[in-house]
Amino acid sequence: MQHPMTQAIAAKFASLKPLLDERARRLWAAVEARALGRGGISVVAEATGLARATIRAGLQELALPVPATGPQPPTERLRRPGGGRKPLGTRDPHLLQALETLVDPVTRGDPMSLLRWTCKSAVQLAAALQAQGHPVSERTVNRLLHNLGYSLQSNRKTLEGRSHPDRDAQFQYINRRAKAFQKQGQPVVSVDTKKKELIGQFRNGGREWQPQGHPEEVHGHDFPDAALGKVIPYGIYDETTNTGWVSVGVDHDTAEFAVETVRRWWRHMGSAVYPKAKRLLITADGGGSNGSRCRLWKVELQKLANEVGLDIAVCHFPPGTSKWNKIEHRMFCHITENWRGRPLVSREVVVNLIGHTTTKTGLAIRSALDENSYPIGREVTEQQLENLAIKRDKFHGEWNYTIRPKT
Repeated sequence: MQHPMTQAIAAKFASLKPLLDERARRLWAAVEARALGRGGISVVAEATGLARATIRAGLQELALPVPATGPQPPTERLRRPGGGRKPLGTRDPHLLQALETLVDPVTRGDPMSLLRWTCKSAVQLAAALQAQGHPVSERTVNRLLHNLGYSLQSNRKTLEGRSHPDRDAQFQYINRRAKAFQKQGQPVVSVDTKKKELIGQFRNGGREWQPQGHPEEVHGHDFPDAALGKVIPYGIYDETTNTGWVSVGVDHDTAEFAVETVRRWWRHMGSAVYPKAKRLLITADGGGSNGSRCRLWKVELQKLANEVGLDIAVCHFPPGTSKWNKIEHRMFCHITENWRGRPLVSREVVVNLIGHTTTKTGLAIRSALDENSYPIGREVTEQQLENLAIKRDKFHGEWNYTIRPKT
């Protein structure tokens, strides 16, 4: 049977609780229990939800004599020094050293530690510590790592290797050339090969909306389909008009394929936008099918220049700086975003998804399948090189040159 004072005490406690700290609650509950007499501790505990031991502690404090100097003003500290559990580092002085040895084995501990080659998750670290005789939980490991200055981080692509001494000067040279061409109304394009893609029911990175519980099912292994194979998207990005062309090749990524893509862009897009063009500037990476040392690239560009009657100027980015190529972050990244989470089940799907890639800034892309054969291993003779109508710039002629048409 409930005590008649229970509800009254509960109502008072509900009003005072937000205003009382831990010590004040304890003393107030002790005063109420002492006023009720026998059974007061049980009544107050039921009404307030405080533990009986807490109320008894308050009664003991009330029974202590008041100092001669009178009641002391309250301080910020409510508990006696030394209370509570000791920090884990104090109870286990070797814990932090063992944790750092596991999480950073390159500088501390065994460099061939197996954990170095696995995910350094809190669960694995806690299990490894427990195996060494340190009883810790996953939550404790997380807290200790944060105290040590660690945090979960992904890889960051910042190491570019050795940079060429004229790296920045080449960037500035390309920028000046591009602005000069654009000021004169001449086309400036950025070219590159996108990552090869498997055709078939294969996993594609990213997530896409699907009915809950019904994800798109794909193959468990990325073994190329013998019939469908791979595709090689090669892109041309027009920096002035924010438009692009992508040829989806099915054979090999060669210089012949690269120049054929430039040819198709000019026929289907470039010639209509720049009907009075006399020159074309191409910015390209320093390696690959459009590399600065690729002989076939220059020979095929000579053929293109003869066909379209344009002076074709080429500026290559310095070694190790391909990520600065504008086509990478102006066009290719949006194509990847557009087909995220979708298996590229056919070549037609690839062409369609590329062609429907748009952005808020007005990017427009046209795409077509290139089923021609581009054999690898084609040799370029010294005679072919001598027949090139090539003029190399004074500044790094191996990176900057112009191929003029031969009539």
